[in-house]
Amino acid sequence: MTENLRPSGAHSTDQDPASYPYASPYTYDGTAYNGTAQDGTAYDGAAAGGYPPPPAYAPTAGRRRAKRPVALLAAVALAAGVIGGGAATLVGQLNDGGSAATGSGSAVNGTTVSQSSKGTVAGVAEAVSPAIVEIGAASSAGKSTGSGVVITEDGEIVTNNHVISGAQQIQVTLSTGKTYTADVVGTDPDKDLALIKLRNASGLKTATLGDSSKVKVGEEVVAIGSPEGLTGTVTSGIVSALDRDVTVAKDDSGSGSGQGQGQGQGQGGQGGGGQEWPFEFGGQQFNGDTGEETTTYKALQTDASLNPGNSGGALINMDGEIIGINSAMYAPSSSAAGSGSSAGSVGLGFAIPVNTLKADLDTLRAGNGS
Repeated sequence: MTENLRPSGAHSTDQDPASYPYASPYTYDGTAYNGTAQDGTAYDGAAAGGYPPPPAYAPTAGRRRAKRPVALLAAVALAAGVIGGGAATLVGQLNDGGSAATGSGSAVNGTTVSQSSKGTVAGVAEAVSPAIVEIGAASSAGKSTGSGVVITEDGEIVTNNHVISGAQQIQVTLSTGKTYTADVVGTDPDKDLALIKLRNASGLKTATLGDSSKVKVGEEVVAIGSPEGLTGTVTSGIVSALDRDVTVAKDDSGSGSGQGQGQGQGQGGQGGGGQEWPFEFGGQQFNGDTGEETTTYKALQTDASLNPGNSGGALINMDGEIIGINSAMYAPSSSAAGSGSSAGSVGLGFAIPVNTLKADLDTLRAGNGS
């Protein structure tokens, strides 16, 4: 018989007991390690004081299976957060009309058509009408009615020079019916543009100035103004042509044959003979005599109906952005029309491109003109 030289209580295998320092008993998946199983049966010599086989904290496959649901839940939670955030953003945009502040909290963003009404005349009208005003100008030559576009919340308003030329008093009526007195800040007769400012105004709805260089022939447009004193009148049409050379009178005196009377009346057709603002196009004169001192600018042509009083109002794209300031419209003379003091629109209107206005704003604000 071969003598067993192992000390009493030594492990009965050739494994090195120093490699298994796990002495605390535990149970995993119904099997006991480092001690006794749940049914009291000794495991692998543990009851004899021997070392058990090397334990594993958890089988590899088991650990992988345990991780998958956790990872899946984390991924689902992350996706839900992303989707939820996007949905919240979309809901917020719909609730505030689709506008989002891009700068500081005090920035004025202007009008924006809501997503649900985007591309519709009704949506554009609802969004932009609050920023379009009626202008009443009184001078020694009589009274005139025109329109204007609010561009700052404290009451800066853009209009045509011929609407306020020679005015001794200017009264502005908002879409809400509230009235203000306004002062002339700057005029530019060469571009037929003017900037006026309301007294003691704040928190006004403002228009968004677009980019007229992107305008294409055939695009739908909306015109808003106060023809014949009918505040907030909305018409629609398309852009008929680009870069039309339109010539208008630029005399600020409010006197003289034809153009003085026309300037005194603006396009309101109220008093003093009721002439509309005269202009030249294609070598012909319309709405009266433009006189000797004139200026020519490139205009957008539109078939949106414009009538006396639309001057200074807005020509708007279907995103609710101002692309032009309505400045001239052709109407057959009363004699050609057969009767009445003036004739309505025949779908031949012109607007000063908004990029011309944006390039001129600093000059107007400084009280200077070209």
